[in-house]
Amino acid sequence: MDGGDLELGELLASAEAAPPGESVDVVARNLQKRFGAEHVSFLFVDLIGHRLVRLAPVAEDAERTEPIDLEGSVHGMVLRSQRQHVEADGQGNQRIITPVSNRGDCIGVLEVTLQHADDTVLRQVREAAHALAYIIVTDRRFTDLYHLRRRTTDTSLAAEIQHQLLPTASSCESSQFTLAAGLVPADDIGGDTYDYTLDRDTLHLSITDAMGHDTDSALLATLLLGALRGARRSGCDPVGQAQQAHHALLKHSRGLATGQLLCIDLASGVCRLVNAGHPWPMRLRDGAVEEVRLAVNLPFGVPAPIPYREQKLDLRAGDRLILLTDGMQDRGAAAVDLAGVVHDTRALHPREAVRTLTATVSEACRGNLSDDATVLILDWHGNRAPSPETVAAN
Repeated sequence: MDGGDLELGELLASAEAAPPGESVDVVARNLQKRFGAEHVSFLFVDLIGHRLVRLAPVAEDAERTEPIDLEGSVHGMVLRSQRQHVEADGQGNQRIITPVSNRGDCIGVLEVTLQHADDTVLRQVREAAHALAYIIVTDRRFTDLYHLRRRTTDTSLAAEIQHQLLPTASSCESSQFTLAAGLVPADDIGGDTYDYTLDRDTLHLSITDAMGHDTDSALLATLLLGALRGARRSGCDPVGQAQQAHHALLKHSRGLATGQLLCIDLASGVCRLVNAGHPWPMRLRDGAVEEVRLAVNLPFGVPAPIPYREQKLDLRAGDRLILLTDGMQDRGAAAVDLAGVVHDTRALHPREAVRTLTATVSEACRGNLSDDATVLILDWHGNRAPSPETVAAN
């Protein structure tokens, strides 16, 4: 058994040389070679976000392939806490369950069975899991394997279209912020999208709701998000992005959409935003939850002589900003005390707060939502970057 430090370069080179669908095999062989691991498998979160699906190495039997419920399972606990867990497997071995995450995006967990694991081995398994996260993020660009296995229910055409519009990671962490987003029902959506991207000095966020149902709303969302991203990538501010999205919907007569577009300066926390007929966000500050009562422009696609208006919102360190679509408030969902849930989940990571909010709304509607329900939570930490003087001193 090789107890040396993880040769990350060798592992990444082996992963690149293997077919993109065999990332787990590469890590399994590495752990078997170094520690004599008996079983190695990767479990990733399904499309609905309720279960984990096991992707065992090709060389292993197709055993233990039933999905595992996140709720009440040790795997779910590891995923939520992002902490490694070690337990006896009943046969004299140790089962190690380790989170596989990349910049706050919880991809799944790595499960390894060893005869013995000391602190050094546990650390190296954590390193292997971290390397696996980067390998999967890279390899899933080249294979449908991970997309296919994430599906534990049938997916509608509208949902298929819209999932391609969403960021590949529903959560992101940086020194200045942590964000997470989610939408339900994930397998039959039509209309809602969220988006984010991070520049050197700016965080861009958007949440939109294309009117209509099924594929019509999914096609409208495609046009809308394409226009927004094109404007953003050409350097437009929120007003410029709103104008281009508005003109695209008018030109192609696709319908109406509401949305909120935000640009947040990473150094100051100043947020410039446009509200196009969208529900007000909520803000949790110093333990109190309040609606941020923004001025509201008309939705995208509504002919009107009134130009879009840019507004400013100052974020303070410790603020939690909650963006949502009307599906979180309409009909059966209206019975949910959203402000109360936001307050009660204030200590949770945004990932878990999002999961709680969407689950609460889904339960209030008895799983029968008449519209998409989407929420994006941003925790603002402030500028934690070290000053130039500190860097120079070190």
